[in-house]
Amino acid sequence: MDIERTFRGRLARSIAATAKTLLPEVVVREVQQYRACGKDERPLYLKIKISDRLGFTNPKLSRVPETARAFLFVCFGNIMRSPMCEALMNRELAHLDDPQFTVLSAGLNAIPGRAAHPWAITAAKEFGISLEQHRARLLTAEMVNQADVIFAMDYHNQVQLLSRCVGAKKKVFLLSAYASADYRPLEILDPYYMDMEGTRRCYSILNTCIQNLARGFSARNRTL
Repeated sequence: MDIERTFRGRLARSIAATAKTLLPEVVVREVQQYRACGKDERPLYLKIKISDRLGFTNPKLSRVPETARAFLFVCFGNIMRSPMCEALMNRELAHLDDPQFTVLSAGLNAIPGRAAHPWAITAAKEFGISLEQHRARLLTAEMVNQADVIFAMDYHNQVQLLSRCVGAKKKVFLLSAYASADYRPLEILDPYYMDMEGTRRCYSILNTCIQNLARGFSARNRTL
């Protein structure tokens, strides 16, 4: 029995390794993201993914309410994407005369107190941002309730938010809605699974998103 179990385990690993070699990277990533969702979250993940891909919904056309003043950026661990968004947004909003804006970031699966990833710290400096003092925060119900808008980075973030915070559906947006016109993906993938150069590319995308987002509020502020 032990020999048979060992053989099956080796066979499964061999098949998985072969699949990674033969299948396109995007397919492998899709499978990994699906499996990363909890069993109760997978139907919602498929529903959102299929709906967006078939064009039934278009996250890139979504825009936050003009009355929004409390922004919450959410990613997996709050050590790379969301803290950079928080810092960039605070910098952009500092140029406005409205002191009522609040910006926060958190992780759906964060380890509280964890420092920003070394790649994040290095890449952030290239954009004039310091993440050296950042410490991860775990998303709480209070944060969700106080936010006017919650930005997710990818479908996994979005699904976890909608699954755990049922009443927050109208608050949740994909940040890629504010990416440049030539940015095709609907997600801003986690650079944790990339490298230093991948982190730089991610931060460049985030920087564009935040500038476009803040520019809208700056224009509204000038008309008031």
